[in-house]
Amino acid sequence: MNKQLIKLGHSPDPDDAFMFYGLACGAVDSGPFEFEHVLRDIQTLNDWACDGRLEITAISVHAYPYVQDKYAILSSGASMGATALADYESDDGRKIPAPPTAPTGAHGPLVVAAEPIPLEELARKTIAIPGTMTSAFLTLQLALGQFDYLVMMFDEIPEAVRQGKVDAGLIIHEGQLTYEQLGLCCLIDLGRWWHDQTHLPLPLGCNVIRRDLGNETIGRVSSILKSSIEYGLTHRPQAVEYALEFGRGLDVSLADKFVGMYVNEWTVNFGPLGRRAVDELLRRGSKAKLVPEAQDIQYV
Repeated sequence: MNKQLIKLGHSPDPDDAFMFYGLACGAVDSGPFEFEHVLRDIQTLNDWACDGRLEITAISVHAYPYVQDKYAILSSGASMGATALADYESDDGRKIPAPPTAPTGAHGPLVVAAEPIPLEELARKTIAIPGTMTSAFLTLQLALGQFDYLVMMFDEIPEAVRQGKVDAGLIIHEGQLTYEQLGLCCLIDLGRWWHDQTHLPLPLGCNVIRRDLGNETIGRVSSILKSSIEYGLTHRPQAVEYALEFGRGLDVSLADKFVGMYVNEWTVNFGPLGRRAVDELLRRGSKAKLVPEAQDIQYV
């Protein structure tokens, strides 16, 4: 029997790789589907989602209002700016431990610079950003208002800041753990800023699935992807070793720490608080006229 091809887009970074380790290593049964992993940077995936190019894709939460007519949000697969603080259970009752190396509390993308810059002056500087539809950029706009920016590939930003090509840089992915190696300093942690404003975790990324696949296929695929995330969490050393292949400048310890920051209980299921965080980010973005109104946020 020919399997149905499902193109699965995600970023070439450790947390996304960790989520899909169960599928990639063949430990999770793919059922009647064949998953083709398509690796691109998040800005490219956001752009592709606007065209409905992939059946399933990681996108920035910021991008969802632009694709809400084509995609529903999968309840699993979130990247949230907060860590798991306690053990939790999978649907079949298995205990999944909170990662012991994960930092506690709120965290998120960082604005870094070669020298300290007072926050009241930051909006008058040129800041490198990893894409105009990233959640990091939306959150920074909410924090600073309008500012001059330069779009760059996410992994080129720290070095551009070090060389003085831009005044500051908005860094995502593993750059949040390696920027100090370049002698850079953190000006603002957007996850902490957001939590101070809202008492909510910062919703950064999510997995979405194309609505035209139909309810039956969507349900089966959603279950498979959730199983892959749970498999990674219950086989953590092997999954981290696999994820390390997608990290730049990370050793096993840092890779494990980074994965713990963004693959945790929120990733298994948004839950009511995670959904409220998505609603609040998009509501504030719409109120500030930075994104269209999200009229049909559907979780499956």
